Amino acid sequence: MSNSYGGKQRTIDPSNDAQYYNHPGIVITAAAGDDGYGVMYPAASQYVTSVGGTSLYHLKSGTRAWTEETWFGTGSGCAKYEAKPSWQTDKGCARRADNDVAAVADPFTGVALYDTYDDLGWTEVGGTSASSPIIASVYALAGTPAAGTYPASYPYAHTGHLYDVTSGTNGVCTRLYLCEAKKGYDGPTGSGTPEGIAAFTP
Repeated sequence: MSNSYGGKQRTIDPSNDAQYYNHPGIVITAAAGDDGYGVMYPAASQYVTSVGGTSLYHLKSGTRAWTEETWFGTGSGCAKYEAKPSWQTDKGCARRADNDVAAVADPFTGVALYDTYDDLGWTEVGGTSASSPIIASVYALAGTPAAGTYPASYPYAHTGHLYDVTSGTNGVCTRLYLCEAKKGYDGPTGSGTPEGIAAFTP
């Protein structure tokens, strides 16, 4: 299930989790938001895969045909009310840290879309409303999640199969890793972006 919506965090969020998002064995992705540094719900839920955004650039040479950096619009940060899931080990946030992974979200380096509803034809779209379904599709290609597990945990066990985004920022924060890309885990891009499907398997 891919969610391309979000709102302000509220004290009732943890209780909403039990009804709407705590579903082991089911992939649930959530867009981190497009307003820069800050956390939205349901991306803040400890039970979803919170998806940040990157800017994607083509390279003419090198071992990887593309390079990525943090998209300045992506949300990220430290949740106010959600407990930290066991698979997150960052020390700067006592609660749930956003994000888990990322995909292209910059509208200027976004994805192609053919619009038949408004007869616009081909256009380019972005936002974390695009990166969330991209990650959901990678999970789908990776196969059925293991029963009783939380798919959000999978990338943390397979970081070697993710592209580590190490540059770019989405705002100002006191714990820099929550708003600036760096080697290893960081808030805006999580553990990285997909390099195939291996990081999204149980």
